[in-house]
Amino acid sequence: MEFSKEYIESFIQPRNELLIEMETYAKEHHVPIMQLPAIDALIQLLRIQNPSKILEIGTAIGYSALRMATALPHCKVVTVERDHERLQAAKQFIARSEAANRITIIESDALEVDVEKFQSTFDAVFIDAAKGQNMRFFEKYSPLVPSGGVLYIDNMYMHGLSNLDIKEVPRRKRTMIRNLKTFTEWVMQRPEYDSTFFPIGDGLLICLKR
Repeated sequence: MEFSKEYIESFIQPRNELLIEMETYAKEHHVPIMQLPAIDALIQLLRIQNPSKILEIGTAIGYSALRMATALPHCKVVTVERDHERLQAAKQFIARSEAANRITIIESDALEVDVEKFQSTFDAVFIDAAKGQNMRFFEKYSPLVPSGGVLYIDNMYMHGLSNLDIKEVPRRKRTMIRNLKTFTEWVMQRPEYDSTFFPIGDGLLICLKR
């Protein structure tokens, strides 16, 4: 049984003016942010987990970081982004929020960050960056997650492309989709994680570290 878009959206939680402004900005400037049902689901899962520190890979304009920090008033968020223009927008938006003092922004390619500088572990890692690099992100940052911690990976559907035969995927996106399929098979076979796929938004993969 499939639910209508209207029915699903009836459960979306109200957002404040700043978040709505960010949603409008993202749409107007073609910046990908999490779909509202998916971000609501992620936030609820994080409330249940109740992390004290989250690492986000892929800040964009800071929407997800701000949603997470706002929903979890005792949590600190560290977020990494390499796109300078988007990062400037993120800094401006976050500076206007009450959660600004709990969000640390790092301007860098996430694959080039020296993880030893963190000098701490993270209860949760949220990966929402270059989809073809998910395995490299996972391998690099999963050691920072202790037993009982969770890695959340968004965009596993890739707008339906990951469900297609590779020959049906546009040529310019085939390498990315191959990498995504390889990562999916690889992570689901990792014995040290209990991994579950949530078919919500653009697809959310949740990996609980044993």
